[in-house]
Amino acid sequence: MEKLNKFTPYERLEIVRHKGRPTVRDYIPLIFDEFIEMHGDRLFGDDGAIMGGIASINGIPVTVIAEVKGRNINENKECNFAMPNPEGYRKALRLAKQAEKFHRPVICFIDTPGAFAGVDAEKRGQGEAIARNLMEFMRLKTPIISIVLGEGGSGGALALGVCDCLAVLENSIYSVISPRGFASILWKDSGKEKEACSIMKVTAEDMIELGVAEKIIEEPLGGAHNDVSQTAENIAEFLYKTLNKKMKIDIDVLLNERYTKFRKIGEFEEG
Repeated sequence: MEKLNKFTPYERLEIVRHKGRPTVRDYIPLIFDEFIEMHGDRLFGDDGAIMGGIASINGIPVTVIAEVKGRNINENKECNFAMPNPEGYRKALRLAKQAEKFHRPVICFIDTPGAFAGVDAEKRGQGEAIARNLMEFMRLKTPIISIVLGEGGSGGALALGVCDCLAVLENSIYSVISPRGFASILWKDSGKEKEACSIMKVTAEDMIELGVAEKIIEEPLGGAHNDVSQTAENIAEFLYKTLNKKMKIDIDVLLNERYTKFRKIGEFEEG
């Protein structure tokens, strides 16, 4: 771990918000072969904030589910600034169930400040959609690998974060709420993002220490935007090794290990 960039939590937040930071649309062509995108939740519509489809990596067929960020205002409008609606999570679950049926591993890419909190999203069952994903992914009978590419905020990230192995890119952040939201609630001042970052324990190293994540994927010096191909190569290497390992485990054992992984997160004392 000596090669890791030494940035403060707030500096990492700035890096993941860098306008040139690679998105899943950059990574998919570099990591996977023959990606075929699939659309819609078969209930309401298609959500541009979550994309998914079938692909292969080194000959292994997989289902890819990913949160999408934009690079400019038009792309961000198309993907609702990476804030999924309930139909996005239902599309993700539909594709995950399809993967289970055909015995394909599921690979999730997390990159969102949080789920969309609009009135219409709530009317269409935002909370229920996220909760159902948490429940269904926990017992999905196929390997699940999740990677945090940039921001991993709140339930919007957790809905794709129930997995057998969670990896985080070196400069990514993963938290129960965005630093801005944290500051708004705790201090009634969203401008105190920097102070929030310093106490929230949101970095990749924090995730390893807390037992939330199993692997840190290295980025080039200064961030993934400085060498997209190298970052994609690092991700692909991790995925191939982890897939080969997880696919050899009996499904009942895998489900038990997944359950145990989440049961042991966190510390508490009983009076």
